[in-house]
Amino acid sequence: MERFEKAILLVILMGMVSCHSPQSPKTSISVTGENQGKVVVYQVFTRLFGNIHTTNKPWGTIEENGVGKMNDFTVKALQEIKALGVTHIWYTGIPHHATVTDYSAYGITADDPDVVKGRAGSPYAVRDYYSVDPDLAVDPAQSLEEFRALVDRTHQAGMKVIIDIVPNHVARRYESVAKPEGVSGFGENDDTSVEYARDNDFYYIPGKPFEVPEPQDGYRPLGGEAHPLADGRFEENPAKWTGNGSREARPSHWDWYETVKINFGVRPDGTKDFDLLPEGYDKRPVADHFVFWQNKSVPGSWVKFRDIALFWLDQGVDGFRFDMAEMVPVEFWSFMNSSIKNKHPEAFLLAEVYNPSLYRDYIHKGKMDYLYDKVELYDTLKNIIQGRGSADHLAAIQAGLADIEHHMLHFLENHDEQRIASPEFAGDPRKALPAMVLSATISTSPTMVYFGQETGEPGAEEPGFGDPSRTSIFDYIGVPHHQRWMNGGAFDGGALLPEEAALREYYKKLLNFTLTSQALMGEYHEIHTFNRAHTPGYGEKLFSFVRWSEGEHLLVICNFDATTGQNIELKIPQEITAAWELKKGTYQMEDQLSEQTAELKVNAAGEPDASSAGASHGSSGAGATAGSPSPSGDTPAGATVHIDLQPLESLILKLGNK
Repeated sequence: MERFEKAILLVILMGMVSCHSPQSPKTSISVTGENQGKVVVYQVFTRLFGNIHTTNKPWGTIEENGVGKMNDFTVKALQEIKALGVTHIWYTGIPHHATVTDYSAYGITADDPDVVKGRAGSPYAVRDYYSVDPDLAVDPAQSLEEFRALVDRTHQAGMKVIIDIVPNHVARRYESVAKPEGVSGFGENDDTSVEYARDNDFYYIPGKPFEVPEPQDGYRPLGGEAHPLADGRFEENPAKWTGNGSREARPSHWDWYETVKINFGVRPDGTKDFDLLPEGYDKRPVADHFVFWQNKSVPGSWVKFRDIALFWLDQGVDGFRFDMAEMVPVEFWSFMNSSIKNKHPEAFLLAEVYNPSLYRDYIHKGKMDYLYDKVELYDTLKNIIQGRGSADHLAAIQAGLADIEHHMLHFLENHDEQRIASPEFAGDPRKALPAMVLSATISTSPTMVYFGQETGEPGAEEPGFGDPSRTSIFDYIGVPHHQRWMNGGAFDGGALLPEEAALREYYKKLLNFTLTSQALMGEYHEIHTFNRAHTPGYGEKLFSFVRWSEGEHLLVICNFDATTGQNIELKIPQEITAAWELKKGTYQMEDQLSEQTAELKVNAAGEPDASSAGASHGSSGAGATAGSPSPSGDTPAGATVHIDLQPLESLILKLGNK
């Protein structure tokens, strides 16, 4: 979904946020299988990843600006992605979406530029869920076969495959030419004479034809280039509701006019035309949800999307990222996700949800594995990176999400957000490194990286419909920093500038550490609040916490200050050293991101550290997990560590043998 449209939606959603008292949090997450650490998702915009063309002409055609193919994900490319520290690849833009590029030779009806954003088109305006986007194939007639081969190569490289499903809306002209025999496409059997019927796939505006929106800000399809279909008209009678819910026959230019909204059995007045989950089903396992929906009468759109998901599982896909999941009723997700898990119990299910008051419903009732941690952690970190926020807010965020922290996927970039290196965000990718360390280590949740993030891609191109600061998802475009890593298809980073290569090595070291660390799947306690109260010189540009398991103990401290170093005696509360079973003495600690070392000096049990005597007291303990220490403001320091941090430096200090 497009970022500028989401900004408007977020204002609406945040107005609906209600206070929530979290339940008692889990103390740890059980990990099984070969990977004993965290999950790392690498999002790639599939048609951009392998593109070696550097023309980057605004509104350029596929011939002028080039396009990447699934075959560009060679064995070597996948090996290098795996070596970066990746467990799952999210291939964005796999299902066939609306595009202005002509594929009529393959039996595909031409799309109208008046209802396509950009020339290449948005991957979130899907026009055929049973087909792979033809742009991605060397031979569009064999696109599904080429995708299956991509899945096989990815699995052989040791990674799992995620693709998008966009249940809330489809392309204005949804036309499946590849659907299996006996399957109906969206809208094929609708009664278009009524606004709503439960088993209609779309909502209609009877008696009114669709009208193309009035262009705004000088916008013209294809930048004004002549095209036989770019005539300000699109045949749709009666008009359908637009994807973001607009009920106007002529939606606004700022609406999601290239899409139409799917009817999930929610009447126009908001009431629900299907069975609700019984009381207590938020505490029931996914298998019970699957049983509940058996023999229930559900809207036809539910069945269509379930069958689409099962189809892609049959192609070897390991999971899905669901676009704008909160715009679809949670009962559908119970039906959908329990069906997926019944077929593939280990499926990875990630949802885009921006309303914190809905998080727990979509996790517990909707059976989502993971949600974006956008509104709280990402937005707060962005403010801190930009010098407009305080690290003091981070403790409360983790405390408020403690009961669902494992389900909140962390990221600093994705296809909707500004590139870190863009002037509109940070202007320098190094400014986000403390935030990257924090987001990758503060919880047991997955970490996500967007392709090009690890080389400092600024998204500076003027692509056409897309805007600078974000790598365009609408246009044919090259991604310069990423292309230097590709190095003409060698995928060896041979053309990277030294600072770009160093940045990628930093990401590689950090992500690979998270894959093997047992402590990052164990206990968490922030010590930031304690040090703010007791440590001279410890300010709001620092954040510190401890993570531990039976065999590993970590101290993490991040300096968000881009200009000033920090030389402090960091304090660890006595209850933490007791939980770590440390005796009086000196212990060696080694940074996992560099060759730095530090000494942890433990005081005698119950003996306050002299340097903290007389310090002002304040509450500390936000974010403590159940069963872990909850030091109060008058708890003495159990240990001290001398920390000398450079600007923008982070340390992950690992305790040596006790």
